[in-house]
Amino acid sequence: MPKIVNKSEDQETAEGEIERFQDDLGPFVVAAETTRMAMVFTDACETANPIIFANDAFLNMTGYEREEVLGQSFNFLMANIADEDALALIREEFEHHSDTDSEILYRRKDGSEFWAALFVSPIRDDDGDIIQNFASFVDLTAYKNEQAQSRMLIDELNHRVKNTLATVQSIVSQAARANADPKAMRKAVETRLYALARSHDLLTREKWRSAGLLDVINDALEPFGADEERARRVEITGDNIRFGPKSALALGIAFNELATNAVKYGAFSNENGVIRIEWTVAPSPTGRRLHLIWTEKDGPAVTPPTRKGFGSQVIERGLAHELGGTVALDYRAKGVVCTMDIPAPVSDDE
Repeated sequence: MPKIVNKSEDQETAEGEIERFQDDLGPFVVAAETTRMAMVFTDACETANPIIFANDAFLNMTGYEREEVLGQSFNFLMANIADEDALALIREEFEHHSDTDSEILYRRKDGSEFWAALFVSPIRDDDGDIIQNFASFVDLTAYKNEQAQSRMLIDELNHRVKNTLATVQSIVSQAARANADPKAMRKAVETRLYALARSHDLLTREKWRSAGLLDVINDALEPFGADEERARRVEITGDNIRFGPKSALALGIAFNELATNAVKYGAFSNENGVIRIEWTVAPSPTGRRLHLIWTEKDGPAVTPPTRKGFGSQVIERGLAHELGGTVALDYRAKGVVCTMDIPAPVSDDE
């Protein structure tokens, strides 16, 4: 077991900043605590990148207690601290946040070894300087047992994790810009992370190949009422067109936003409101396009907002960017209408 190191004044100050960050419900800490992926924060101002925060998933993976981890050099877990190739991979990840695989052999507290893929993302201050890093680990031990198959699985996992982290970072950044109150920020982050988790569960059931649009919608609407109520108040028309993982995740979050808005202000906020969702696919000069319309009716009268909120930005900007199309919200008096004009997937695996 590593010895508990004496902490410098700068280290104690850095830990105090992280504690205040957590107490204030900072968005990155909220995201790290919510995810089941093993993560640590390090102090980028120190050469050894000492660990100043570790989530429960990291402690469960390594077998250490939190007080045994805080203050340790980031590399204290390495199975062979003299492995120059592994040290070079870690330096490259911290300095350049490379897209290459960084597979490192680590040792748990009980002495057992495990392989893990390492992903590092920087946290910058207002001046753009990197002050902290958050590093995530994915246990690759099972994949290493089957080398012929593991390479394909690792490449897929690498792509998936980086896309997910990019989505989480986008959610956190938008929430931080849109919410000055820490409690509102936390609620905004957690709501979107739960929507992301539901989409992940759907894709897991589909073995991460693709997901049907009808399934994505039903999954997103599940928290907003029982099956019988949704059948009565939601009309859906369209083929179960399958989208790849990246598009399915983006669509899941967008439909969650639309349903949340309907509960607060629209068709789901009274007993009579109805939502109709319909889509068609048609050829165009730029290829086959999917045209989807979300229409709310019989809800309370709609008043256009004076400014675009976080949810509206997620739908109109985020979804349009992710899918390479156009998305528009129309706050009509009789009910909100959302239209999507996006490229239709060319195959089940996009």
